[in-house]
Amino acid sequence: MPPSRSDLADFTYFLAIARHRSFSRAGLELRVTASGLSHALKGLESRLGVRLLNRTNRSVTLTAAGEALRDAMERPFTEIELAVESLNRFRDTPAGRIRLNVVADAATLLLGPVMATFADRYPDVEVDIVASNRIVDVVGAGFDAGIRHGGTVPEDMIAQRLSADLRWVVAASPAYLERFGTPASPSDLAQHRCIGVRLGDDRIYRWEFEGPDGEFVVPVTSRITADDGRAMLAMALGGTGLVYGVEPLFAPYVASGALSVVLGTWSTTGPGYELYYPSRRHVPTGLRAMIDLIRELRPLGL
Repeated sequence: MPPSRSDLADFTYFLAIARHRSFSRAGLELRVTASGLSHALKGLESRLGVRLLNRTNRSVTLTAAGEALRDAMERPFTEIELAVESLNRFRDTPAGRIRLNVVADAATLLLGPVMATFADRYPDVEVDIVASNRIVDVVGAGFDAGIRHGGTVPEDMIAQRLSADLRWVVAASPAYLERFGTPASPSDLAQHRCIGVRLGDDRIYRWEFEGPDGEFVVPVTSRITADDGRAMLAMALGGTGLVYGVEPLFAPYVASGALSVVLGTWSTTGPGYELYYPSRRHVPTGLRAMIDLIRELRPLGL
């Protein structure tokens, strides 16, 4: 018996749940409530006569039947999505929806300055941005692309450079420096309050510097650690301690006097932001438009 229209919709729901391993995250992607997805999947399982998912309060996993169905259906549904996306070439302007997983600072520094223009130029494109430093499988999580620092992009992805190289600096508020003094060299950091940086894979970042003998790292000891540049910035502005990050994030506050850069002669420069996507996936026209606009406006140079 051929699948009904209801089956086709429920297959879409099933693939999203299988991809995210979560009813709530799949619901966010599909704009359907978690309870609605659960009801649809129960109906699909009933019609098929097999259980596709194992559900507990903490996890969603695929049964053997669920894995077989996912493997069989992923490619056809991907081809349907590509066919629909290809229709954009017949339109005057791009349309559709793009989902981006973006390292948090890039959302602020790279996307923030261009989104107003993007919305004006491409009113038929919806953009769903998840700003997080957590390292995720952009394909498995249902994203069209990711944005990360160059050098951290998976090797099997196509990368497009979106910014110039970035300078990494240490900054602090005048109140902190007045109370605790200004470090003269990276070795002085052991006597200072430093705000630790937790990376997307849960490692604690070792601050990088460059001296007469080249680049080196300093494993700072931190009583306070955060995984988001905006949170660390807020703490630094409040006098909590020294903060390490990309210079453009601190620049407005340095200009206003709310922060001061220290150890400037020891600063190092690293690769800028890159947008990346899998080579085997068709690039949505909305995503191409986003890339072109960032390169046109160059909020962080290029």
